[in-house]
Amino acid sequence: MNILVINGPNLNLLGVREPDLYGKQDYTALVALVEETCAQEGMEVEVFQSNHEGAIVDRIQAALGTADGIVINPAAYTHTSVAILDALKAVNLPAVEVHISDVSQREDFRQVSYAGMACVQTYMGLGLEGYRKAILFLKDYLQHR
Repeated sequence: MNILVINGPNLNLLGVREPDLYGKQDYTALVALVEETCAQEGMEVEVFQSNHEGAIVDRIQAALGTADGIVINPAAYTHTSVAILDALKAVNLPAVEVHISDVSQREDFRQVSYAGMACVQTYMGLGLEGYRKAILFLKDYLQHR
């Protein structure tokens, strides 16, 4: 089983950017958690991060035929990017949305998730642990569909 984990803008600044909201662990810790979880579960993983919407769309499209599923934290693009939604729908791979903070308890403009409309599950407000839960859910989903 091969999955792609995509992280959107500013996630490369974890540990520096608003640590009261996103935690003190840095992006390296996030990548390590994802890689360790996948290794323990016998899964192959590629972790991708970009601050550029088009690069994220390109990577989603490139997953067609190479990945079994996607875990995505579109970050700020969650609330603005129909392009990411359309790319997820186009490749038609099972996707799970993750947010480190609980966006449902944040600003009004964060209440719509375009990417989430193409996802089979969403985890939010669990810190980096949400990634582990998303990976485990996706593995189970792929095995039972």
